[in-house]
Amino acid sequence: MRLWTYKRAFQYENNNYEVKFSFTFTTYTSQLFCNNTIIDQVTGTFVEGLPVIKHKVEPPTIQGVDGSSELINSSLKTAFTVSVGYISLWKVGIEVNNSIDNEDGNKLIYASHPGKDIHYGVKMVGKLNSAHVSPQTQAKMEVQRQKWQQNKHSIFADIGLGLAFFVVAKITGDLTIAALTGVTLGLALVVLQRFVKVDLLGGFAVFGTVMLMISGIFSLVFQSEYLVQLKGTFMGLISASVLLIDGLFRKGSYFGARFERYLNAPIAHQFFVIGLAVIGVIMAGVNYLVANYMSEDFWLNYDTFLEMPLYFVLFFTLVWRAGMTNRTVN
Repeated sequence: MRLWTYKRAFQYENNNYEVKFSFTFTTYTSQLFCNNTIIDQVTGTFVEGLPVIKHKVEPPTIQGVDGSSELINSSLKTAFTVSVGYISLWKVGIEVNNSIDNEDGNKLIYASHPGKDIHYGVKMVGKLNSAHVSPQTQAKMEVQRQKWQQNKHSIFADIGLGLAFFVVAKITGDLTIAALTGVTLGLALVVLQRFVKVDLLGGFAVFGTVMLMISGIFSLVFQSEYLVQLKGTFMGLISASVLLIDGLFRKGSYFGARFERYLNAPIAHQFFVIGLAVIGVIMAGVNYLVANYMSEDFWLNYDTFLEMPLYFVLFFTLVWRAGMTNRTVN
């Protein structure tokens, strides 16, 4: 979704030019028009920073028989470069230079904001990188990037299952059918995992499959929409019990080690796993209250859109506390 478009117009050699710089949350596009016809376009992502974009324009030529190039009849006789860059956090400016290589700063022929530096964005990002990003932080960011590449498929799979449950429930109005659809798709993921190299189950294949089967049996045995709503409560209590057993009797060695694979720093396994059990009990209680005291439609929206953000807030708070506990112990 396009958020905004900056327009910067200028004239050069009797031609009307205009730069249109638009951006979304993650990407930008700079277009150069000549007499309302687009002649150049550059697209990039903000992950790369805030670079100065250069549109290079040369007079049209024809290739002679002897290999030489000759100018054809055109109103444009001189090559030039249009540079587009941020002059502040909120504004974009342009500079027109009649040197293609832009090596001579004295050849500036037009500036949309005289006295402003179109390299503001480049310099700002450079200062932030040099001032705040240490080698350790850069290494940590690289680890995060690698872990995202490893885990993104399982995250997309989880989101897909949740959306499938929501769509089927909305279309059919039957939560039992929606739950069984989720179980079917989940089992299909387990089967598919045997034939693909990417991780679709997040490293918890055994535990996830067992919980999936319990969920399926629950939906088949209890053909009641109210009990389907309470399934999250029952499943939360079951998973919390398993986590609590691991935390108390195995010091979190099973689940703690597996979760640590996806985090950026060591955690206190026992503290973390027992904390997860507590979160499971909290989420089970919240689901019970919503199912009993709110409408079915409100519960469906909570289950699809609100439950996961609430869980993430509690989860990352626990990660932070578990990391602090680990540093204190060591």
